[in-house]
Amino acid sequence: MNISIFQNADEANSAASNRLAGWLTDPSVRTFMPAAGNTPLDLYRRIAERRLPLDRLSIFTLDEYVGVPLSHPRNCTCLLRKLVAQAWGIPENRFFGISSLEEDALSSVRRHEQLIRESGGIDVLVLGLGQNGHLGFNEPGSAETSEARVLDLEPISIEANQKWFDGKHAPAKGVTVGLSTLLRAHRILIMAYGKHKTAAVGAMIRGPRDSRCPASFLQGHPEICVFLDTDAAAGVVNASGAITHEARA
Repeated sequence: MNISIFQNADEANSAASNRLAGWLTDPSVRTFMPAAGNTPLDLYRRIAERRLPLDRLSIFTLDEYVGVPLSHPRNCTCLLRKLVAQAWGIPENRFFGISSLEEDALSSVRRHEQLIRESGGIDVLVLGLGQNGHLGFNEPGSAETSEARVLDLEPISIEANQKWFDGKHAPAKGVTVGLSTLLRAHRILIMAYGKHKTAAVGAMIRGPRDSRCPASFLQGHPEICVFLDTDAAAGVVNASGAITHEARA
């Protein structure tokens, strides 16, 4: 892992946007998967401000809240359509979302994952890190070989969902692209900020590499860039601020 640590999220997002812009403007990059949630939103805004020629990209959402109305502005599909696809000038026919309707979620995400395979996989993937180490809605216990599915969420994820929806919804199920697809992405950028992410960052970087922390499966990926603030990185740096030897990956 290429690990970069900054004093705050603003500095980290500035550096992350430089890296992401470089990746996205590589002519070989054709598919992009963005995560929703609070952490990457400033990153997407910074990319939009650059007015890059990105209309060749196909955008695939990562996951979705099950049981929230399709039109809710904070559904992953609605949010990313507005803040990524529309803001970056991506044609509507190149944006692919996942249904949040309980009766459609599973069939929708299976079609979604099949379309990703037919498109050659994900060239660039942006991830946030769950407080419990989840990636997308691949919660602890998810196998490295897991595929697209609907699953029950842990209490800590349900609490985060409730905050995300300002208390109006608290989805207890999620639908997600599987870890097997995420880990095959050619380039991965992951961000984690704040003291509440310290333990998850430590587990992701230090290991062990197992399903108790799905993000630990990122260890050994050939091209992954990790952007942290000092609070999130507290468990993997020594007193001088250097990344500890055992944390380097």
